[in-house]
Parts: sequence; C-alpha cells; structure tokens
Amino acid sequence: MNSKNPDKKHHMNANETVVHYFNRAADALEMEQSARRLLRTAKREITVEVPVEMDDGRLETLIGYRVQHNNARGPMKGGLRYHPEVDLDEVRALASLMTWKTAVVNIPYGGAKGGIAVDPRQLSRKENERITRKFVDQIHDIIGPDRDIPAPDMGTNAETMAWIRNQWEKYHGFNPAVITGKPVEDYGAKGREEATGRGVGILSFKMLKRLGRLPKDTRVVIQGFGNVGSHAAKYMCESEFTIVGISDISGGYYNPDGLDIPSALHYTIENKSLEGFDNAEKITNEELLESECDLLIPAALGGVITMDNVEKIKAKYIVEGANGPVDADADERLFERDIAVLPDILANAGGVTVSYFEWVQNRQYYSWNLNRVRQELDAVLSTAFEDVWQTGKDHEVSLRTAAFMIAIKRVQRATELGGF
Repeated sequence: MNSKNPDKKHHMNANETVVHYFNRAADALEMEQSARRLLRTAKREITVEVPVEMDDGRLETLIGYRVQHNNARGPMKGGLRYHPEVDLDEVRALASLMTWKTAVVNIPYGGAKGGIAVDPRQLSRKENERITRKFVDQIHDIIGPDRDIPAPDMGTNAETMAWIRNQWEKYHGFNPAVITGKPVEDYGAKGREEATGRGVGILSFKMLKRLGRLPKDTRVVIQGFGNVGSHAAKYMCESEFTIVGISDISGGYYNPDGLDIPSALHYTIENKSLEGFDNAEKITNEELLESECDLLIPAALGGVITMDNVEKIKAKYIVEGANGPVDADADERLFERDIAVLPDILANAGGVTVSYFEWVQNRQYYSWNLNRVRQELDAVLSTAFEDVWQTGKDHEVSLRTAAFMIAIKRVQRATELGGF
C-alpha cells in the first residue's frame, strides 16, 4: 500500500482532525466563532527540557510536554506517552480529546496530555526511571490531585506511575490521588488494567443491542491484541460474540468459524506475541481490516482506515478501540455508506472512567472491590451511550458528531457557569 501518493490531497494531522470534528459538532449546535475559539484553545502548554545522565555516562537532553487543555468541569486529566514521535501538535490534539472524552462520559474532569519524545524500548529500566523523575522535577508544581492528574499511555505503565507519585510526593507530601493507573498494591484501582478493553466490549454490546443484533450472530474482527484488544476480546468472547479475526505486530489471524480466544490469550502470555498461533489463516493487518465481518474494532494504531481502503471495509459497524483509527475523510465516507461508527471519545473512555474511580478511592482512603468497579463502569458507560445514541437520532447526525455535541455543550455550560 503506497500512501505517499503525490496527488493525494492534504492529509489532516491529529490536531486538524480534532478541530474538524469539533467544528462539525459546533455547526450542528450553531455555536458562535468566539465561543469556539475559547473552547478549542488550550489553557496552558508547557515544553520542558529533561536533562538526564544515561547508563554509559553521556548526557542526553530530552524534550517533555504537558498540554492542559481545559479545567471548566474539574481538574485536568490525561495520559503520558513516551514515544519517539511525540510532539506538541500530537499532545495538543490528545489533550483536547480528553476534554471531550471526560465530558461525554460526564466525569468531573477536564482534559490534558503529556509526553516525552523518547523511545522507551531503547532505555534501560534505570534510565527510564531517571527520565521520569527528572520530568516530574520540571512539572511537579503544575500537576496534582486538584489540578492535573496524569495516567499511563503508550510507552508508560503502572511502574512509571509509581515513580511519578513517589517523586511528586517528595515535594508535596503523601497524596496518591496525584496520579492514576498505579499498581494495585500501591493505591491503584482493581480493574484499571482491563478497563479500556472491557469498556469497548460493553459498548459494542450496547450498540448491537440497539441495532437489534444478537452477539452470537455477530462476527467480530479486532485489530490489535494489546491491552485494549485482548481485554475486549476476553469480554466479548464471554458475551458469546463470534470473534473471527485478531492481530498484533506479527500479522492478522483469521478464521471464519471463530477463533479460540482463551487459547489465543494464553498463547500471547506464553509467547509475548501471536506469532505462530495456529487454527487460523495468517493474513496481513491490512487484509484483516478488509476481511468479512459484521463488527470491526480497530484497537491498535491511529489512522488505519483512510480514503485508500475505506471502500474495501466490509464491516457494518465499527467501534474505535484506538485513538483516531479513522481519518476524517474516511469517517464521512463511512457515514454515507451507512456504517455506524462508535467514536473513540466514547468507545475507549473506559480507561479514564476507572482512572476517575481510582482517584475517588484515593481521596476517600477506601478501596472498592473488582465487582463494584465493574458495575460502576457499566453504569457510567451505559448512560453515556444512551445520551449519544439519542442525540444522534434526534439531530440525524453520526454518533461521533453526537458525542462531540454532548461534550461541547457540557464544557460550554460549565464555562458559562464559571462566569464567562
């Protein structure tokens, strides 16, 4: 697939895509330009240098970012990614998405996002820890349980969160609520690890029920078998969906009669990847997206459904497990083709929802059991889904536009109540 076609029209970057969706919803709400500018603009953008001594004694100077987009509805919330391609534009887009994501599921947060431009796979554990602590030294005074609460994202994990908490507390004293996604034994929440994937499963179930389809008659393809994809697969397999395709970095695995998901999950734990998994036809990740199925869940990378392959998509429904898996132009085309797309700002909001539960437990110094976390997650996502579904019906717009409309209205109302 050659996507570097010279006569292809300008491809929107992450930030332009979010602005495009925002404007489409703002048009439907007949919102004035001045209000749009206010809600779109980030409250604060920080770029810091992170000087760090590497294991071999060299000094590396890395660049770290934190964009705090909006705090009209509560303290800001958002992940921290360590990835070589992290830049201000991407962080800005993801920070504003967090504002809309927390508003859509109606939890009392605003949006933020952060990152460091570094490849964590090239770092030793000690280097990773030194970089993380140095970064906290630079931003500790602008994050906190009532200000901005980071969480894990690409390239960071529960251990990274434990270091951040420990470093932040050196300045501010004991307060585990400064960060979420911590290890369970270190004030983390049970069910946080599974939350995003489980949420994808819960919402897929709700959407298909609304469309009058039974799980057992629905063939599902899940692109990506990492944290999100594997937990979604586990939940959906237990809910009697027929999962016909899964994939990871090693390629796609397809079986029209359905895959044995428990053995695939077991296989990846043993082998760290699906490479060599049998009882399935081995295909490419591209072929997997275009394979025969009813429901497609892109749960790996952004930008996988584009104008180049949108006409080849055979699924009737798409649930976005990943952030931004569908390009803006392709999104229009899917709507024209009557393919229902459940957008990322709702579909993968299970993670931030359970992060909120973690924060609540930290502030009460009281921990919930897994059952309670799951019940509360189901309740929050169900309410949000019904709101979005109804708004889409009432205004005859796509579910994405409906989700943005709800989110924008909530943030605008909070801003007005705050005295603007």
